[in-house]
Amino acid sequence: MEPLIKNDAILLGLLMVILGVIFKTSSSNRPVFRKFYKVIPMLLLCYFIPSLLTTFHIVDPDASLLYFVASRYLLPASLILLTLSIDLKEILRLGPKALIMFFTGTLGIVIGGPLAILLVSIFSPETVGGTGPEAVWRGMTTIAGSWIGGGANQAAMYEIFNPSDRLYSIMITIDVLVAEIWMAFLLLGVGRTDDLDNFFKADASAVNILKKKMHDFSLSIARIADLTDLMVILAIAFGFTALAHWMSNGLAPFFMENFPSFDRLSLTSDFFWLIVLATTFGIGLSFTKMRKYEGAGASKIGSVFIYFLVATIGMKMNILKILDDPGLFLVGGIWMIIHILLLLVVGKIIKAPYFFLAVGSKANIGGAASAPVVAAAFHPSLAPVGVLLAVLGYALGTYGAWVCGILMQIVAP
Repeated sequence: MEPLIKNDAILLGLLMVILGVIFKTSSSNRPVFRKFYKVIPMLLLCYFIPSLLTTFHIVDPDASLLYFVASRYLLPASLILLTLSIDLKEILRLGPKALIMFFTGTLGIVIGGPLAILLVSIFSPETVGGTGPEAVWRGMTTIAGSWIGGGANQAAMYEIFNPSDRLYSIMITIDVLVAEIWMAFLLLGVGRTDDLDNFFKADASAVNILKKKMHDFSLSIARIADLTDLMVILAIAFGFTALAHWMSNGLAPFFMENFPSFDRLSLTSDFFWLIVLATTFGIGLSFTKMRKYEGAGASKIGSVFIYFLVATIGMKMNILKILDDPGLFLVGGIWMIIHILLLLVVGKIIKAPYFFLAVGSKANIGGAASAPVVAAAFHPSLAPVGVLLAVLGYALGTYGAWVCGILMQIVAP
């Protein structure tokens, strides 16, 4: 079925109108909107409404370049602007619980895949069976790669385990849909952070102190931005994004040619280097006078880029795809539930704030494209925490997914 909208210029305008309406209504004092947004987070709508455009065949996300533009240009630019005013010492004071929840999320993916195959094989072995390139476990290794790092790790698993193209396309759909449904629940939880922290009996003081310090810093340097301020902010964002692209275009081929085995650490991936370099530049600038551009709205512009990225991510999800192969979606759902349950159990044991659970999960499942989005939903100043953990996910992704793949091969019927 042909999509109704094929022109990216029209689609860009439509997405911006959707975001504009959501922001306008979320800031309205009308009782109906105030009640609505107390239940449904604004960020969730920025993600969910664009998904309806794909579900009802209004657009074809595979034929659009908007996600590519948002992830390759706007995402690194936003990371630079969001880390511009970062207080690195305060982030380090968040303590070890963030790392514990991240590694718990990784473990949940590694053991969740084999357990999901075992559980489904009890009542429907044909769903998780197959031989050769059509073996379901082979396709599931690509999900493991995506869920412990991102697209580069997913591509690595495709090359290592060689599932059929048909199976691979199904797994991509399962990957996106299951992961984004979980993201929707995480965003719902943002509005109930205090209740969830009470459930975990968590001490979120370190997170709150960081938020307060960043907020106070922003107020202390706040000023009305003039045209020069805005032009300089954009020059910083896209100038250093250009530099990150230039350097990543050299580093990735260098490692590919001279150290091909380092692809397991994602060091041969352009996108990996793009995210690492953009984050590094932003952190470096936070030690310079550039930090004062936060007062002119640097993080606000970065947030605009992030929200547009959210809309393009949401556009990739087609809810009706779940009907194509419900058995395999069930496997993916069980896999995700195991990941979630392990996070809840460990979070309860170590009394981790909900922020660490949410960001630790998305730093695995979604990587640099999603972790800062979820972190920024708590507060824009927390976005760098998501980025730093996502970079760690890239490094571990191929190793963790390979172990998961071997375990799934062992238990597959």
